[in-house]
Amino acid sequence: MKLGTPRLHLRTVGSTNDRARDLAAAGAPSGALVTASAQTSGRGRQGRVWTTQVGAAVTMSIILRDPPPVLPLIAAVAVAETIGDGARIKWPNDVLVDGRKVSGILAEGRPHEGWAVLGIGVNVAVDVALLPPEVQDRAGSLGRARSEVEPFLSSLLAALSSWLAAPLEETLAAWRARDALLGQTIAWSGGTGTAAGIDATGELLVTLASGETITLNAGEVHLGRLPS
Repeated sequence: MKLGTPRLHLRTVGSTNDRARDLAAAGAPSGALVTASAQTSGRGRQGRVWTTQVGAAVTMSIILRDPPPVLPLIAAVAVAETIGDGARIKWPNDVLVDGRKVSGILAEGRPHEGWAVLGIGVNVAVDVALLPPEVQDRAGSLGRARSEVEPFLSSLLAALSSWLAAPLEETLAAWRARDALLGQTIAWSGGTGTAAGIDATGELLVTLASGETITLNAGEVHLGRLPS
């Protein structure tokens, strides 16, 4: 599949996902890409705001028809591979470098119509010191030059195309090799436990103090205790 064609690049947009969703509903082909130099109303999982600095980040949304069910995991593997050896994945699809989030992924769509929009943001050249104070303690940046944003996007699209075509087992193995939570004590709204990897469908395995292993298929998890 050729990803990134056609491409709509905008100087400023509220949300690339919103624009891509409109295009998908209007019949845009699989692989069509929306990018922006700046995004004013970007969002991540759990309704969080994704802040961007003009020209300093990959801000993209791509339309995929008949998407695979583990699309967010595939995207996380593609992003981590493009970043390099130091990248780790915090379930389900935050990409971390040195424990800080450098990339967020949000897949949205209309399953009954057979399409999804995959939104990816990567802080390629972002100055963390200029981010809102409430995210400075957990946000990170690749620390590269702004001139590297476009080449990074090209490499990411190539990696994403490759992983979309890969067998599920290979994707899961690649994801597990970068698992940031494995063996860590985690907490979520329903309790605490030890992260034990992911199962064959991409759900998070958690071992409880009782020795029982459960799965989580949605929601937010945190290292250690829940934040107050």
